[in-house]
Amino acid sequence: MNEIKSLEHATLKVPYEVFNKKYRNAQRILDVEARQVGSAAGDLDTSARKSGVTTGEIDSLLGGMVEKLTTMKRKASEAINEEVQAAYVCKKRLEHLKEQAEALQDPTSAQTSLNHWRKVRLDRMLVDYFLRNGYYDSANKLADAKNLRELTNVDIYQAAAEVERELAARRTARCLHLQWCADNKSKLRKLGSTMEFNIRIQEFIELVREDKRLEAVRYAKKHFSTYEKEQLEDIQHCMGMLAFPKDTEVEPYRSLLAGGRWRALVAQFRAEHARLLHPARLPALPAALQLGLAALNTPQCAGGSAQAAGCPACCAPLSALARTLPHAHCSHSRLVCRISHEPLNEHNQPMALPNGQVYGEKALKEMMKEHGSIICPKTKEVFCMKRVEKVYVM
Repeated sequence: MNEIKSLEHATLKVPYEVFNKKYRNAQRILDVEARQVGSAAGDLDTSARKSGVTTGEIDSLLGGMVEKLTTMKRKASEAINEEVQAAYVCKKRLEHLKEQAEALQDPTSAQTSLNHWRKVRLDRMLVDYFLRNGYYDSANKLADAKNLRELTNVDIYQAAAEVERELAARRTARCLHLQWCADNKSKLRKLGSTMEFNIRIQEFIELVREDKRLEAVRYAKKHFSTYEKEQLEDIQHCMGMLAFPKDTEVEPYRSLLAGGRWRALVAQFRAEHARLLHPARLPALPAALQLGLAALNTPQCAGGSAQAAGCPACCAPLSALARTLPHAHCSHSRLVCRISHEPLNEHNQPMALPNGQVYGEKALKEMMKEHGSIICPKTKEVFCMKRVEKVYVM
């Protein structure tokens, strides 16, 4: 259960947040429509009480009320369908997590079903990693191939992918990025995000780049009139840019006009979108990799002659990731032969070669039978059995 709680928190949090957002949006829409229907009913009641009202006026008011009721019914149906779909996704993910919880608690559960669940989770982790690093096409293809759309956030990231494409193409006309900021304004404010401000700065820069300086001044008056204390310096740099040509070499204006700012905006948007959806800084895949490597990592894995060929923390490419991780705390160590990978104990005593390398007695005897001598796998030196000595571990 601890494994589920630590790695699968975002699996349920993201669809729940989507469901909660759709519910609040539906409530807001229905409240607006209900007020309009109530207003139309009030107008109809007022008109009916008047003397001399014609049947044509009543018919017109009734038609307007029927139209508003029809609109309300249509919007209510759409909102309910969206809520049901969001709730269905939550249910599917709960059932998926319940499968592992039941398998872990039931000792008679077949190992094959648990292994299948873990394979599905690995695919989910890969999809999530692709999404959070901008590989949207790869994520979509893997989710479709493994039928994982309801267990992953592929559909949620579609809008983010479109915004990212607009930023990567340096387009501001459709304002998708600003719409995204407006839709998530309260959450971005809680996170202390500077995404919207940086987009406004970039739009100002683009006006200067196109020599629309008067329009840039009007844009600044509209959007930079209220600012935070830490934003003042950036605004001053923007206004100073008006006095220089667009091909200036003077800093910081040359850096502001450089194309690299768009790439920085793409990276910031990707990070901010991930912060909105996921409480954890790292995706589940690298987090699980680091946890597993930390459990295997020892001081000997960092280099030297003690590295083991079958150890993930010793072998590339995972050794580069393991190098920065803490070492595993092992209260009871176990010696293993590097040739046969069998434990070294009273039935397979550790034997030391003259060059200091230690192997199991069984493996050395097998090597003697096969080659007539002992060839050290590490140094390729050749020894006879008489020169091998037992090692006693206290």
